[in-house]
Amino acid sequence: MESRMTITTGLVKDLIRHQFPQWAHLAVAPIEPGGWDNKTFRLGSDMLVRLPTAEAYSPQVPREHQWLPKLAPLLPLPIPEPVAMGSSSDTYPWSWSIYRWIQGETVSASGVADFHAFAGDLGRFLQALRQVNLKGPEPGPANFYRGSHTSVYDNETRRAIHILGGAIDSDIALAVWEEAQATRWSGFPVWFHGDVHPSNLLCAEGRLCAVIDFGCAGVGDPACDAAMAWTFFEGQSREVFRQALGADEGTWLRGRAWALWKVLVILADPQYHESPKARESQRVLNQILTDYRDR
Repeated sequence: MESRMTITTGLVKDLIRHQFPQWAHLAVAPIEPGGWDNKTFRLGSDMLVRLPTAEAYSPQVPREHQWLPKLAPLLPLPIPEPVAMGSSSDTYPWSWSIYRWIQGETVSASGVADFHAFAGDLGRFLQALRQVNLKGPEPGPANFYRGSHTSVYDNETRRAIHILGGAIDSDIALAVWEEAQATRWSGFPVWFHGDVHPSNLLCAEGRLCAVIDFGCAGVGDPACDAAMAWTFFEGQSREVFRQALGADEGTWLRGRAWALWKVLVILADPQYHESPKARESQRVLNQILTDYRDR
């Protein structure tokens, strides 16, 4: 796995001072937990700084600056507003971003007032995103192939199932995966977010108020956005999400496969052994396997 750069408050202050001296007087403070692929810092009271932690995530910076201003007026909830794009320097090797600050808290299960309402709001936002009539970027390495068919990760998924062996119900996991591989997106390519996850959603007073981190967004098969059904919802709220999203059976199965792929590769990776990330992945895996058995 690619190593990640340690990004400090001092580094961010130095970048601001040299590239955007008009904001050098503003306070810089890290936001916790601050992200994994990107690190985020508060800049004054109404801006934030976001920097990729590894080269693999750096193409997402110009991607967001190009497309976010075009998408924003077409969507029912706020999304990040780019203010400026920083460039590489002697101390930091990639482009980086300054965005307008959006009020809200990162979504957590305890912070959602009504899961059915939240599921409906999120599903309708993603449905609105699908309806956007703009020619956008196609899936590829820059967005880790979100929007492609799940078969792009077939070898990686089967390898993870083999590594995990008896530690999981391998037969059911394989059945979930293979069921999805038999389906295809038959419509025209549509816009998708690419990384719908609680850490990329903001809420206020228990309701969804903004969707952030569009670095993996593009145009293709939207099934990857359905993965949230198993990573966050369950029971009736999962069904509310599906109805609001308007997901057909094939899209739903591929969405479940996207969720499966992600948790399997984490559980199969020794660096995550006994970590909070592994425990959360095990919880999601249990949701996926139970859903398959129940259906």
